[in-house]
Amino acid sequence: MSSTISRRSLLRAAAFAPALSLAAPWARGAGISKPLRPVQVSRDRVIRTVAGLRPFRPSGFVVRAEAAGDKVLVHNYGHGGAGITLSWGTAHLAALEAVRTEHRDAAVVGGGVAGLSTARILLERGFRVTLYAREFATETTSGVAGGQWFPFTFYDPECLTAQFQEQFSIAAHYSYNRYQRMIGAYYGVRWLTNYQMGDKPLPTNGLMSRTGPMSGMMPEYVDLVRGSHPFPFRYARQFDSMFIEPPVYLEAMMRELRIAGAAIENREFHDAREILELPHNLIVNCTGLGAKTLFQDDELTPIKGQLTILLPQAEVEYATLAPELYMFPRQDGIVLGGTHERGVWDQNPDPSEEDRIIEGHRGIYARWGQRPANQKP
Repeated sequence: MSSTISRRSLLRAAAFAPALSLAAPWARGAGISKPLRPVQVSRDRVIRTVAGLRPFRPSGFVVRAEAAGDKVLVHNYGHGGAGITLSWGTAHLAALEAVRTEHRDAAVVGGGVAGLSTARILLERGFRVTLYAREFATETTSGVAGGQWFPFTFYDPECLTAQFQEQFSIAAHYSYNRYQRMIGAYYGVRWLTNYQMGDKPLPTNGLMSRTGPMSGMMPEYVDLVRGSHPFPFRYARQFDSMFIEPPVYLEAMMRELRIAGAAIENREFHDAREILELPHNLIVNCTGLGAKTLFQDDELTPIKGQLTILLPQAEVEYATLAPELYMFPRQDGIVLGGTHERGVWDQNPDPSEEDRIIEGHRGIYARWGQRPANQKP
């Protein structure tokens, strides 16, 4: 994994693209299997703008166990922008730590996607589970995620270790396989084609490449022939990935936990002592960014992400990554994004970033089907 896994860094080097009419010649070749319809980008189609804070650690997420008196504390937090993507995999790693203990009565602290996945896997493996959180599901940062299945923004390359690479590989493969068992309307999970694009050659190493650790998890990966696509960029690439609709998925997960017998308690914790006083000998910490204060993890820092949502367009059935911009279609709207602000704690949407995202996407569609100026016929 030689390239940075920051969404912003990836988007600087590459990008996706939009859609066109049925009559367009490029709708039938170079790997594009069906017509692409354009996104209608305008201010009067904006229905909301939201922002959330990704819990980022330069050395990557934490999954490890430690003794805490007569109790065992298992940490599972710090997923950056890969929380939904890796949630099942890191829950699996946390459960492996849990089953090594003699305890079978577990507390899971944290109501985001990591906590929900961890609670579900522990139940499947025979544990009694109580889920504690101040906020649950759609009220957490997970509820304002874009939902693409791909690990973005979850470590800095210079901090990479062999141990973390191994954990990441296990987590990515486990999650990739688990989500495939959840495809369908009930969980809001589906396959979708991505179009990456840029004016510079697209990466030949790192995560978004044929040689990287994700190569086996990007089916139908193909570089599109120049001039055979409508994208107003010099280079374009296609691959498939899963998309998870957070509002649908998180509510389904909460419902499944109740059916499976989890106890769910609304509770706020102010320090680690309060957590360790819970009446359980096994405690799994899935508090995300909250672990910075609760467990004094000074490496944790927020990375602010902002999304502007347009009215839904059912005919848009693809995703795009353009430099500094991305677009995902969901049932609840067309998601436009492209922010990556490290160290920013303000969760209020930034109007200037909203303007940049809207105008950037509108510019792509205004040039739809046009050959870049530096591209020869």
